[in-house]
Amino acid sequence: MSSYCDSAPGHPFHGPYHDHEYGFPVDDDNVLFERLVLEINQAGLSWLTVLKKRDAFRDAFEGFEIARVAAYGEAERERLLNDAGIIRNRLKVDAAIHNAQVIMQLQHDYGSFKAWLDAHHPLTLTEWMKLFKRTFRFTGAEIVNEFLMSTGYLPGAHRDDCAVQCQVLNAMPPWASS
Repeated sequence: MSSYCDSAPGHPFHGPYHDHEYGFPVDDDNVLFERLVLEINQAGLSWLTVLKKRDAFRDAFEGFEIARVAAYGEAERERLLNDAGIIRNRLKVDAAIHNAQVIMQLQHDYGSFKAWLDAHHPLTLTEWMKLFKRTFRFTGAEIVNEFLMSTGYLPGAHRDDCAVQCQVLNAMPPWASS
């Protein structure tokens, strides 16, 4: 059975993501929000589709600046739904805006989105899924699992024999320190 560690290296889109982002800890709230939005948009589609549209997503969501997206109204929602560069799904667009608003509240309550994640770490995947379901929109099991693996809160992004796994461990992801 082939894994991402087998197929991603050398690929023009998967390679850079696998080698430099996937599984590494993330400190920036806007990057965490970007990953959440991208994982939500991957639902029902291939990760390659999302990676190919990533720059368009970054432009459409104004660099994933949480405060800007949280302030989106009907005009911005319609702009996003008419943007052929991104995935034009009303539920996913609405979830991104709503989740930005939720993250703004988490930032107020915890100091940052990352601090909220850290305050709940470590949890099992089942516990994380329940927490995300209570907190955010459009966060099913696979979305939560991939978001947490991709940002270092759950193990499994890389096989132990993958060359990148050593780099991930050196970056001290939360899962490795619990």
